[in-house]
Amino acid sequence: MLQFYSCIHLINMKNVLLIVLVSLIYSETDAQNVLYLDQNPPSDKAIVFAPGIISNEMQNRDITFSSDGTEIYFRVVEGHDKPAFIAFTKFSNGAWSKPERASFCKESIYNYLEPVFSPDGQRLYFVSDMPDCEGDTLRDDNIWYVSRRGNEWSAPVNIGFPVNTDGGEYFPSFTVEGDIYFTRNKKDEKISYIYKSEYRNGVYMEPVLLPDQINCGVDRFNAYVSPDDSFVVIPAVGVEEGKRGAFYYIVFRDSDGEWSYPVNMGDEFNTPVGRGWSFSLSPDLKYAFFMATSPGSNNSDIFWISTDVIKALAGRHGKVVLN
Repeated sequence: MLQFYSCIHLINMKNVLLIVLVSLIYSETDAQNVLYLDQNPPSDKAIVFAPGIISNEMQNRDITFSSDGTEIYFRVVEGHDKPAFIAFTKFSNGAWSKPERASFCKESIYNYLEPVFSPDGQRLYFVSDMPDCEGDTLRDDNIWYVSRRGNEWSAPVNIGFPVNTDGGEYFPSFTVEGDIYFTRNKKDEKISYIYKSEYRNGVYMEPVLLPDQINCGVDRFNAYVSPDDSFVVIPAVGVEEGKRGAFYYIVFRDSDGEWSYPVNMGDEFNTPVGRGWSFSLSPDLKYAFFMATSPGSNNSDIFWISTDVIKALAGRHGKVVLN
């Protein structure tokens, strides 16, 4: 009889453990979905991110997440020839807020785009053509930032020299060390180049023009660097003969610090129309977010896909990334 009750007890314990395990799995999945606006996560096929909320057929691109995933900032254009602005949504009290214009871009006559959180999350960087001082009439694009002040943001601050010049600077992207990759075109020139400025003792060093592997094709812009500086994703034009438009390419860093040649990221990221020029990763490195324009559409959307696709692409070229 004792042996019989022991068996029943053991079976019940196994059932309890199984229920707990399944509950934990579902809890983790639910929490993960909450961090991404309750969206079902993608696999190896890209899907539109948060249709009707973030991707709403209003020329959406440029998305960034706070490190805990509870804040999302993204670029919106409400119509043809209207200035771009940065919108945000925040998870609070168990729900996501309705997207609204960010506090630091209330001046609707200027463009605000390409937001990205600093590695420590205390600043939000972006690009704007607003004047950097009274009387400034250049309307050149510069990199700016706002700093956290409790639950608010400070007034915008121009990042200044040596990153900003009288030309145009765009699409800041950061390594965990704080080094910044960005796009620059010189004054009165239309061709863009990718630069890197190292961050040392709270100061940005003189930017360095990156090698041809990154400054590939006939034009390139909006390069995204992985947090560990192991690869760069570059939207570029004219890398491959016969391809018209901007396509996503990836360049891997070798163990000796040298860069590989650009690799087309394939149909998972590139569409035939060749209009892709904004890429980023989620804070947990599980998902890639990128702008794409579907054939027959005039407006861009933000898509997302599992970074397993990037890991597999790297593996085919003898690289290991995003571990």
